[in-house]
Amino acid sequence: MGLHGFVNLRRILFLLPVLLLFFCQPAWAGNRVALVIGNSAYKNAAPLSNPVNDAAIVEATLKNAGFDVVQTRQDLQAIEMRRTLRDFADQARDADVAVIYYAGHGMEIEGTNYLIPVDATLERDTDVYDEAFSLDRVMLAIEPARQLRLVILDACRNNPFSEKMKRTVGSRSISRGLARIEPATANTLVAFAAKAGSTASDGNSKNSPYAAALVKYIGTPGLDLRRVFGFVRDDVMKATGNRQEPYVYGTLGGDDVPLVPAKETAKETAKEPTREPAKEAAKEAAPSPTLRSEIRRDYELALQVGNKDALNFFIVQYPDGYYASLAKLQLAKIDAEEKRVAAAEKARQAEQEQARLVNEGAQQMQLAKAASDLKAAQEARAAAEAAKETAQHQAAQAEQRRVAAETAPAAKNAAPSATGQPQEAKANTDTKVAALPNPQAPVPPPSPAELAKSVQTELRRVGCLTGSASGEWDAASRRSLELFNQSAGTKFDTKTASADALDAIKLKAARVCPLICGSGLKRDGDRCVKIACAAGYFLNGDDECEKRKVRQAPSARLERREREAAPARPARPEASASNKPEGGGMPFMFFLP
Repeated sequence: MGLHGFVNLRRILFLLPVLLLFFCQPAWAGNRVALVIGNSAYKNAAPLSNPVNDAAIVEATLKNAGFDVVQTRQDLQAIEMRRTLRDFADQARDADVAVIYYAGHGMEIEGTNYLIPVDATLERDTDVYDEAFSLDRVMLAIEPARQLRLVILDACRNNPFSEKMKRTVGSRSISRGLARIEPATANTLVAFAAKAGSTASDGNSKNSPYAAALVKYIGTPGLDLRRVFGFVRDDVMKATGNRQEPYVYGTLGGDDVPLVPAKETAKETAKEPTREPAKEAAKEAAPSPTLRSEIRRDYELALQVGNKDALNFFIVQYPDGYYASLAKLQLAKIDAEEKRVAAAEKARQAEQEQARLVNEGAQQMQLAKAASDLKAAQEARAAAEAAKETAQHQAAQAEQRRVAAETAPAAKNAAPSATGQPQEAKANTDTKVAALPNPQAPVPPPSPAELAKSVQTELRRVGCLTGSASGEWDAASRRSLELFNQSAGTKFDTKTASADALDAIKLKAARVCPLICGSGLKRDGDRCVKIACAAGYFLNGDDECEKRKVRQAPSARLERREREAAPARPARPEASASNKPEGGGMPFMFFLP
């Protein structure tokens, strides 16, 4: 072998590990491309409200996950959808990972699944071959991807086209939802929002339950796709009361296949090339102090923003762990407040409707229904208020425990030792986060002052207490609880505030104690207003409007006195009985010439 051959051999031996690393890298390490489609504005069927919104949050999640290309298309017609799939197939040819997310209408005919563009008419069953796109055609667009192919279909909604579609052949089957599929290519997954033969729900918010659950987990670094869709399934079933079960078709190998790579430095990989699986899992389960510090900062920032979008975004970034549980408690508090406001508004509308029917003299049946609706609305409002207070209490207690647990190590490290010298910190304060208490642990009972303040607040709400809720159970508080007992027919001990009394007062949705207004005031609904008298009237001591007496001029008084002092005129003589004609008529009168 000459010198030239020896140099070439050295080059080959040097490049061999690099080539092996390139061809053996995990699925998430290469180029990743995604196509996101949301079809909402259907021209020949009722429009869908959520697909466009769902496509938007999936697009944001994949971009945040570091995808190299994320194409988003909305309300595609047939010709646009065909061009989009063709162009994406060209991009998938150079990619390691290719993902297609579709939200919109889909249908199944004779065991084949079809995605429906917004301009489809589908007057007869055979039109689906010309106006829709089979799932096989969609799979062709991602087939060139080298390592992982993923299709996510949030298209199992109830199909409006199948109801009016003419059947050209009576035996041709059109089923609910989509049909089961078995991908022919290895390392290919097809995820359905609802398993074969069932339909998916659009939900009551701006995103479908499936899309909302998907974005919580799919962008988690290092999380295997099978676990991602397992978590999505659990969340959707919980959100829909087990009416919708997502399903995944296809298989992967034994290695973890995350869509987003785990955050692992080259230094850690070089140090521990042969770590045992148990030790590796333990290290992955416990985040580094730096990462914990970042999570805490992000949580505190989301807490300062204080709205659902900020907290949801935090949970998407950090779906597991202590701070995720804290964020979920804060979300529960916000949800409880929104439900309380909605229940209060519904009760107010029910009260107005009942008052309107009473004023209009409605029939007894209408009045009875209005009373029943009002009672249900008031009970719902009371339940929402109780749930809100519970959620607020749990979130506040968890936050107090968090702050106490994070500040205690710093205070301990700052305390002087027995020799008078400050103790040396053994670890960063952030390392104590793993030992924080469970935020969902049972909440301890409130203190007597907190309980008294809660009872006073409820007594004010039902009109039995006019003072402030100070937390001190004084004579005014005892009188107000006694007034509640008299008005509500209860027999609670007034010497102290009790949890039983608090629960009973919360069940009262409206005023219980009568409204007592002071002097010069009158009752107007649920408040006291000042009594206003008309012109010429004044408010007397009995809180009644009395007419003012007008003083007369001196000349008028003099004339009145003269009339009173003048002698009475003699009475006119009555006609004698002889001059009266018979029958009581006028007497006859004779005039002489």
